[in-house]
Amino acid sequence: MHILVIGAAGMVGRKLVAKLARDGGPGGRAIDTLTLVDVVPPAVPEGFSGSAEAVTADLSAPGEAEALVARRPDIVFHLAAVVSGEAEADFDKGYRINLDGTRYLFEAIRQEGLKAPYKPRVVFTSSIAVFGAPFPDRIHDEFFTTPLTSYGTQKAIGELLLSDYSRRGFFDGIGIRLPTICIRPGKPNLAASGFFSGILREPLAGREAVLPVSEDVRHWFASPRAAVGFLVHAAEVDTAALGDRRNISLPGLSATVGEEIAALRRVGGDKAVALIRREPDPTIARIVAGWAQDFDTRRAEALGFRAETSFDAIVRAHVEDELGGVVGG
Repeated sequence: MHILVIGAAGMVGRKLVAKLARDGGPGGRAIDTLTLVDVVPPAVPEGFSGSAEAVTADLSAPGEAEALVARRPDIVFHLAAVVSGEAEADFDKGYRINLDGTRYLFEAIRQEGLKAPYKPRVVFTSSIAVFGAPFPDRIHDEFFTTPLTSYGTQKAIGELLLSDYSRRGFFDGIGIRLPTICIRPGKPNLAASGFFSGILREPLAGREAVLPVSEDVRHWFASPRAAVGFLVHAAEVDTAALGDRRNISLPGLSATVGEEIAALRRVGGDKAVALIRREPDPTIARIVAGWAQDFDTRRAEALGFRAETSFDAIVRAHVEDELGGVVGG
């Protein structure tokens, strides 16, 4: 089996690659080749028994998608994207990476299949940002996509392309709308949602964090552990059960910022909570106000997707996976 991971140097990409190298492909199948791609050099996993190649490439550059697809991977994980805040700040870059890169990839697969039969599984990471206010109390998969950000618009177009290319039989695609991933390890990024992780990650490590919105802001979350599980399961799920509706909203946890902080207090104590500094940011507040807060994910759950059911579990997963089980660094 040959697996191509585009966006392999990102946080979720690195964790996905580590799991694939450790546990094998979907269904435990042996992986002969891992091709890892990003705009910065991805790390090759240690101890992997197959062939692993790190490729530095920009999917939106001419010829790059064709070169990657010419190797005919069996599974393509498309994780590469410019995050929400950066896509909003840099209109051209957001559309070039998030839309053009995605279309080039899909079209390269189609063209490769015209040479000789070829139909890989394509797992596309979409986002709950494809939905825009006003919302029902809980959003179901049939709710219309009216994104209120450039990032959400780019992901929504990607979803439409994936469904159409799958309908036409060019590849076997599934688009997974990830919740906001929390707690993201490492340094803060330019995502408008970054503070959701920051107000937990930094205090757990003994550092100060900034909270730019009020504590009654509600959002939809899942952990990095859950995100990797989503990706692997998407690669093996029976897409016949999806029909032509190839994009699904994944399970998560609806919680307020106040509930996040309460979980931080239970796991990290009052000392950790005291490190959160309130600093209102109207721009961030405006963007977040247009995001979905709760989802009806019975369709995804029926297909076997699973996530955490408490914020305490999300916080503890971070402490175990990133801090060696120790709060306060």
